[in-house]
Amino acid sequence: MNSTHPAAAPARRTTLALAAAAALALTGCALTAPPAKVDAPIPAQWQAALPHNGDVTDLNQWWRNQGDPLLAQLVEAAQAASPTLAQASARIAQSRADRVAAGSALVPNVDFAASAQRMSQQSSIPTGTTVQGAFQASWEIDVFGARRSARNAAQARLEGAHAGWHEARVSVAAETANQYYGLRACEQMQTVALQDAGSRAHTARLTELSSKAGFVSPADAAMARASAADGRNRATAQRATCDIAVKGLSALTAVPEPELRSRLAAGAATAYAAASIAPPAAAPSSNAGPAIAIASLPAQVLSQRPDVYSAERDVAAASYDVGGEQAQRYPRLSLSGSVGAANFRTGGQNTQLDTWTVGPLALQLPVFDAGRRHANVDAAQARYDATVVAYRATIRNAVREVEQALVTLNATSERAADAQTALAGYRAAFTATEDRYKNGMASLLELEDARRMRLAAENTVIALQQERSAAWVALYRAAGGGWNPADVTNTANATANNR
Repeated sequence: MNSTHPAAAPARRTTLALAAAAALALTGCALTAPPAKVDAPIPAQWQAALPHNGDVTDLNQWWRNQGDPLLAQLVEAAQAASPTLAQASARIAQSRADRVAAGSALVPNVDFAASAQRMSQQSSIPTGTTVQGAFQASWEIDVFGARRSARNAAQARLEGAHAGWHEARVSVAAETANQYYGLRACEQMQTVALQDAGSRAHTARLTELSSKAGFVSPADAAMARASAADGRNRATAQRATCDIAVKGLSALTAVPEPELRSRLAAGAATAYAAASIAPPAAAPSSNAGPAIAIASLPAQVLSQRPDVYSAERDVAAASYDVGGEQAQRYPRLSLSGSVGAANFRTGGQNTQLDTWTVGPLALQLPVFDAGRRHANVDAAQARYDATVVAYRATIRNAVREVEQALVTLNATSERAADAQTALAGYRAAFTATEDRYKNGMASLLELEDARRMRLAAENTVIALQQERSAAWVALYRAAGGGWNPADVTNTANATANNR
């Protein structure tokens, strides 16, 4: 409808009434999408015992509570340099833009158009110039919810992207902590290897002197030299392993290797005390480790995992996608209009016109598309089914990770006392055998056997402490790293509404 006269007002009201009636009539048809939230296979209780009887710590800054400032610094550096976190941030930005675009489709679009034209024609009207401008509006009335479904799906994906960023953050922190603890354990094993190599070298020198004096056989001297060479070989290999670990940590944190080595050397004593990785002459505490709280109900723990929440939002988004594809099979109603002004100048006179239009009110009915719309619905339903399967698999994997971390923690705690007892016994046995060997009361074979047992016990204690630290890191990650779904939802809603 186009009018420049007040008499057109009744016609405009008639058009608007017709639009409202058509919208109300079409809303009588309801669409049914699959459920946006589905049941998950969550166990009623944990099968493994909880650590520390539920003592509490702040998971969000877990690494800051370890008493090792360098670990906290390295975690922050790794997160700042992580390409995974950068990609997660990019996904948030993309999801936010998609959410804004989907939400804007629910409101009318308004454009401004302007033009100028000079015209001459063979008539009594002289040459004239026409200048006009108008605001043009168009609006697809979302009768069956296709636009709302697209907006809701985009909102769900935005919330999932926020959770994915935190999951990436937790993963980087866990990887950094594991590499750091592994490096510290490697350094301790290197210390043990150097001490062992020195002990073997000392035995070789004594045996060589005894052989020259005729007190021991040349075979014993050869065995002692071989043992010393084996000790040096083991120490060299351990040093290379530690050097590789330093380079890996440098690449992860983007800290230059010389600077990293300097900081590692400066913080070695603090690190060993914080991680309870004891020097070879000391015995670490069997109760070492942070006090991470794990709720007795698995559902409470799993609800704090960002990957579980992200998978849940994927299910919701897929459900909205099905509803949106279903809506495409039904009629579409759209309304357009404009408000503008025009000026026509000819022969030194101006003629000004104010114009407005309401309409057309257009109804588009799908008639034949060779099954395309129906196929789109089937495809969206298939994607939804796959998302539900992936969500439930994520739940099962989350339960497995928590249970495994709990089992490892309990096992390392139970093994610690036995490992310390074994280490103390093998140390005492080696010292006694070494004294007997020096006095000619024990053979070199006995000494080397006692040395081998002591070395294995030293490395077992250090490896056990590393395993326990890795189990705490795994539990930190399995428990969600201190993430709160409410905070993410509020952030996603706020960022979407402010755009």
